[in-house]
Amino acid sequence: MGSIPDPGELTQLEQPSFDEFQRQTSLMTSCTLLWKELSDHINSLEQNLMKQSETLKRKIETLDSETKASLDSLKKREVSIEDSVKIALRKVEFCTKAAMRTLADGDVEENPDGEVDDGDGLLQRLKLSCLKMEAKQFWTFVTGKKKEIDLLREKVPEALSECIDPARFVMEAISEVFPVDKRGNEGGSDLAWACVLILESLIPVVVDPVIGKSRMLVTPSMKQQAKDIAETWKKSLEERGGIENVKTPDVHTFLQHLVTFGIVKKEDLEFYRKLVVASAWRKQMPKLAVSLGLGDQMPDMIEELISKGQQLDAVHFTYEVGLVDKFPPVPLLKAYLRDAKKAASSILDDPNNTGRAGQLAARKEQSALRAVIKCIEEYKLEAEFPPENLKKRLEQLEKTKTEKRKPIIVPANKRTRASNGGPMPPAKAGRLTNAYVSSFPAPPPFVRSPSHTQYPAAVPGYPSPPPPAMYGSRSPPTNPYAYSPEAAPPPLAGPYPGAPMNYPAYGGYGTGLAPAYQQAYYR
Repeated sequence: MGSIPDPGELTQLEQPSFDEFQRQTSLMTSCTLLWKELSDHINSLEQNLMKQSETLKRKIETLDSETKASLDSLKKREVSIEDSVKIALRKVEFCTKAAMRTLADGDVEENPDGEVDDGDGLLQRLKLSCLKMEAKQFWTFVTGKKKEIDLLREKVPEALSECIDPARFVMEAISEVFPVDKRGNEGGSDLAWACVLILESLIPVVVDPVIGKSRMLVTPSMKQQAKDIAETWKKSLEERGGIENVKTPDVHTFLQHLVTFGIVKKEDLEFYRKLVVASAWRKQMPKLAVSLGLGDQMPDMIEELISKGQQLDAVHFTYEVGLVDKFPPVPLLKAYLRDAKKAASSILDDPNNTGRAGQLAARKEQSALRAVIKCIEEYKLEAEFPPENLKKRLEQLEKTKTEKRKPIIVPANKRTRASNGGPMPPAKAGRLTNAYVSSFPAPPPFVRSPSHTQYPAAVPGYPSPPPPAMYGSRSPPTNPYAYSPEAAPPPLAGPYPGAPMNYPAYGGYGTGLAPAYQQAYYR
């Protein structure tokens, strides 16, 4: 058997040290913290996986619903093709018969001058051109009625519905100026407004009556022709100096052409975006941008407009796509007014506009105020941005402009003695029949009425000097006071050298004295 250990030694071996206890405590604390951190991490991963799983599930459900909607739409389109074609054929047949009746009817009254008295007359004239498919006559008539553009916008769609082939008719009608202006250098006023009006009026005519705007009833040949026209315009754009130099009405016509015939290309979306931003001030641009498929790019386009100082245009785009919360309109309008005031100040400081600086600066500020007031009223922002102060400022500018336009009234010169001691002229000497001859340059001679009685010559009050030199080469008359229908008494070249009150024979009447009221004045 082994030896039994000493109890004292056993007690010494079993007693743990304090350092060991502290080390084990620290180790347990570290393990606890590590376990907690690991548990939190695992829980976080589980939550992320759950969120991703739910997101993926929602996306799958959305995709399934969109797929189902697309399949239903395709099925509806496929089923509706037959009905749409039948409707289109009936319409073509009806229009063809109506056109034949119109051509065969010899009692149709035409007005070659295009003068119509009311909306019904205008509509009948438009329908007549559409029934006969006379595109040039239709174009000439529409372009001559710009003052009645609101009435045209109402009546043209109804008239185009009478066409056998509306798409062909419209492209032929606007072919004079779009895609290329065939008038050349001799072209007159801009007719893009008429192109846009006719293209907009075509949309309700070619829309599928069964499924709506998602399908246009345009034949493949006409759609291909529309694509060719669009390509031609794009090529001509390079010849005209690019996007920066093209006219905004031409851009509007091109974009409306794409929307009307449904020939938007996804690969050209960036090109469309540049055109829209360059012509953003046009009223219809926000709607066209959405129709072109640029809705997803609207936030970037709005920020670009703001960076270019076009805050007012940015407000219109914001309301069109419903981004008012992201781009509040009131700060944008205030920033627009600040920029306008800065621009007006720069005009005043420009040395090149010295003569018209005030007028140009006031016009700039007035334009900005009117635009902002109109925007506030259009979008009902009176509570957030009261327009009263803006209207007062506008009235102040207009009042200042009106006062500047008033003619300056120059006061009549006061009666003063001549510097050389000559006689003092009466206040209304130029309008009196018996005005004496002053020391000032004489007015053109006049002929006294023969009804005046001739009086004998009077004895002058003071010795008179020799007669002054006469204008021209004619000799003075023998009796200067006798009436002559050919010439009046010659004007004197200068004042009498005698006393200041030396009056000549007054007005040819031979009195030699001033009128009584003047004598009283000089006493």
